[in-house]
Amino acid sequence: MSDPRPDRDTKTGRSREGGIAGPDQTASAFRGHDWCFIVFAEIANFAFLRRHMGQPRANLLAKDVAEVIARILPESRVAIAARDTVEISFTGESRGDLDVVLNRVHDGFAKPLDIDGEPHHVDLALGASAAMAHECDEVRLVEEAEAALREARVERTTIARDIAEVTAAIDRIALARDLSGAIVAGELFLQYQPKVHLRRQEVASIEALVRWNHPVRGLVLPGDFIPMAEETADILPLTLWTINQAITDQAILAANGHDLTIFINIAGKLLADRAFVREACALVKTSGAKLGFEITETSVIRDPESAIRHLKIFAEIGVVIAIDDYGAGLSSLAYLKQLPARELKIDKLFITQLTSSHRDPLIVRSTIDLAHAMEMEVVAEGVETAAAMALLSVMGCDLIQGFLISRPIGLEALIQFLDADRTFQSVTNFPLSFAKPSSVRTRG
Repeated sequence: MSDPRPDRDTKTGRSREGGIAGPDQTASAFRGHDWCFIVFAEIANFAFLRRHMGQPRANLLAKDVAEVIARILPESRVAIAARDTVEISFTGESRGDLDVVLNRVHDGFAKPLDIDGEPHHVDLALGASAAMAHECDEVRLVEEAEAALREARVERTTIARDIAEVTAAIDRIALARDLSGAIVAGELFLQYQPKVHLRRQEVASIEALVRWNHPVRGLVLPGDFIPMAEETADILPLTLWTINQAITDQAILAANGHDLTIFINIAGKLLADRAFVREACALVKTSGAKLGFEITETSVIRDPESAIRHLKIFAEIGVVIAIDDYGAGLSSLAYLKQLPARELKIDKLFITQLTSSHRDPLIVRSTIDLAHAMEMEVVAEGVETAAAMALLSVMGCDLIQGFLISRPIGLEALIQFLDADRTFQSVTNFPLSFAKPSSVRTRG
């Protein structure tokens, strides 16, 4: 790997004029080499760090991360792309140079960073793209790296997209055009992820997750089409299709002896859409289905008056309202106390390091107590280990969801899963015999 630019300090990765390189410096740097690469490094636990450091200091974290990366990769150009994201661009002689860089970044953040004299563990989500120099479209390279980062958030692992190998890579405009037809053509399908009740040790409900089987591109990840649908009018028919399909699948589950509430994610912009509220209510009333709507805190903040009014309408007809990704956004108790929510889902950022962090358990425990005081059940999402499950049970958490129980699966596989009576205890082989201290609140 090399950096031919004379106006850059190759020892520090900084511009000779001072500071981290700007994104506009990337373009000419790709010329004259066999391969070009872009990596987006996002601070995955930014919300957690912000809670401990405060907003002003947290806004400087990207600069701290950029400086560390510049030291780790002196041959690369490092730019601050957002308050929680750093962009790394570099060239190389082979595709393997990307793997070398990703490993160096990963190793560089394996230990806590010294920030203002205190050790803080910074978790990075890495999304990367690669292209041979003669195929290097800089805009395409950035878009693929952004898409890889979205996928990395979902899969919780580093994702790299090779433009040279992915000849049918996603064209955003064409994909947007295809989405409307996909709904009509039956290309969409649902997968389901169970939620297990810890005290009852049984599947209590399931979350519906939409997938797209494109006839040419194959499986299109939700991160590639859901945000796009939210920017267009397609989010309305897409969500109504999801509700309809969930109602159909729920009837099939009931016929097989499994009477479960199905939760559906609702985009923020739809909470202010009267047409959506009217049609969704009609579907629920006509079918008598047992549904839940998961909404994020930020979706309410967009238009709190309309969102709260419409959520109360849903609650009145029996729809269970759940607050999703709690703690990942700008939590507001002012809005929280007004929502007719019966379930609160703690964001996985606070769960994945529950047994290794000193502060995450305090945050989770206080959140559980707060939710219980507001008469809500608590769901911990992103549970992957029996140790995390055990600690959550001791804390009084009501339900858990995550890969420890099951990945998202199709309806047929879900029925087999339920028929096999795979309770949480049988899945993990971890006995739930915890003696809870009197200070831990228990419910029900």
